[in-house]
Amino acid sequence: MPKTGQHEPEFIRTVPSGDSMERDVCATCGFVDYKNPKIVVGSVVAWGEKILLCKRAIEPRIGYWTLPAGYLELNETAEQGAAREAQEEALADIEIERLLAVYSIPRISQVQLMFRARLKSAEIGAGPESQEVRLYDWDDIPWPDLAFPSVGWALRHYRETKDRSDFPPFSNPVDGL
Repeated sequence: MPKTGQHEPEFIRTVPSGDSMERDVCATCGFVDYKNPKIVVGSVVAWGEKILLCKRAIEPRIGYWTLPAGYLELNETAEQGAAREAQEEALADIEIERLLAVYSIPRISQVQLMFRARLKSAEIGAGPESQEVRLYDWDDIPWPDLAFPSVGWALRHYRETKDRSDFPPFSNPVDGL
């Protein structure tokens, strides 16, 4: 909020000096208002052979199943964010094992960092953003009811590597799986 006597900044679309992209720039002071992608952090969480899924209680895709994931907060590591999201959405205490994948979703300006993790105990419950949480056997995963394509990608990438620790992180599947 501007101090008393100051005017609201007036932004214009222009290419700032030293840049190559058009941005919102304050016409008075030259401040560049950078808009950058959002970082989403989450995890494929296992308990033995079962996978933790959360039924969304919020839009978008309310009522569909997802992995515990959400936006990275300021001043936290990606691993801390993924653990926090599991706690918030599934009341789950998890241990992050390693980075599973980095997915780029340009149409919504997101980068998703998905980890492989395990539950420290089988105690889970629905947090405020979940209608229900469940541990699924692979054959019982509700594939038609997954909230987002990246949920399916992460589940398949997890299955492909669940007994390995020597793989590079995955990226978006070429064929869209």
